[in-house]
Amino acid sequence: MKIRRLLTAGIAAGLLVLTGCGSSDSSSPSADKTTDTGSSSGDIRIDVITHGAPGDSFWDVVKAGAVQAGKDEHVDLHYQSDPDVGKQATLIDNAVAAGTDGLVVSMANPDGLESSIKAAVSAGVPVVTINSGIDQWQQFGAITHVGQSESLAGKAAGDQLNNLGVKNALCVIQEAGNVGLEQRCAGAKSTFSGTLTNLQVDNTDLPGSEATIESKLQADPSIDGILTLGGDMSGQAVKAVSASGADIKVGTFDVNADVVQNVIDGKLQFAIDQQPYVQGYLGVTGIYLKVLNGNDIGGGQPVYSGPAIITKDNAEDVLKFAENGTR
Repeated sequence: MKIRRLLTAGIAAGLLVLTGCGSSDSSSPSADKTTDTGSSSGDIRIDVITHGAPGDSFWDVVKAGAVQAGKDEHVDLHYQSDPDVGKQATLIDNAVAAGTDGLVVSMANPDGLESSIKAAVSAGVPVVTINSGIDQWQQFGAITHVGQSESLAGKAAGDQLNNLGVKNALCVIQEAGNVGLEQRCAGAKSTFSGTLTNLQVDNTDLPGSEATIESKLQADPSIDGILTLGGDMSGQAVKAVSASGADIKVGTFDVNADVVQNVIDGKLQFAIDQQPYVQGYLGVTGIYLKVLNGNDIGGGQPVYSGPAIITKDNAEDVLKFAENGTR
C-alpha cells in the first residue's frame, strides 16, 4: 500500500540507505524497457511512459534524465515507450494494474491517451505530463506539465527565419498527428514574414525523409529556408541542402551533439532547445515529491524547460553537455 511505501521510504531516507537495484517487465514487445533504482526495497515505483521511437536521440536524452532522477531519488524506475498511441495507452493501463505509485507521460496524441490517464488519476495515481500535451494536462487531472510552449517556441523560430532574411521556407514535420509539432509550425507561421509550407516526412525512415526534402527543393528553386522539428531530421535536411547545391538556410528544433556541431560549422543557423533532460528529470522528481511528501509542483502552471535558442555564439558552451548525452 502507498502509506506503507511512504513510511518505508521516509525511514530509508532518514537512515541514508542508498544501495541496491531493481528490474522491470513490459507486456509490450516493442516497448523500450529500462529499470534503474538506487533503493534495494524499491518502495516507490515510478513509471515513465513516452511516445518516443526506438533510436530517437531526443528521447534517449529524456530517458537519461529520468534514469538519473531515479538514481538520485532511489526509486524503482520503469521507463517504457511506444510511438503507437494505442500501445502507449496499454503501457499506461498495465503500469497502473502493476501498482505504480506515479506516472510520467508524454502526450503527442492526447485524445488517444485521455481515457487511460483519467483512469489512472481516478485510481489515485498521480500523473505528470512531459514534452507534449501542454494544453490538456489540467483537464486530464495531471499535477503539472514539464516542457515548453510549442506555440511560443514556434514564434521564436519564425523570428529567427526573419533575421536570416529567408522568404520561402519548409516546415518539416517528422511525426504525423503530433499536435506539438503542428503547433511549432503554426507558431512559426504567425511571426514569419515569408511563406512557410508544411512538409510531412517520417522520422523512422531518415533516408526516405532526406529524399523527400531533396525532391521538394528540386521542384521549387525559390525555397531558401528549412525549419526542421527534430534534431535527427535536421541532419537529413543538411544533407539534402548539400546535395542540391543551393544556398538554403536551415534551422531546427531540438538538440543533440551532431546538431550543436552543425551549428558551430555553419550548416545549421540555429537550434531551439527544449532541454529534454530536464523533462525526464523533473517529471520523475515531481512524482517523487508528490508520493513522498504530498507536494504539487508548478503552482497550477506548467514548468517550462524551454525554449533556449542556440546559435554559433553559444554553441561551444552547449557542445560538452550534448556530447555527454544530457543536452
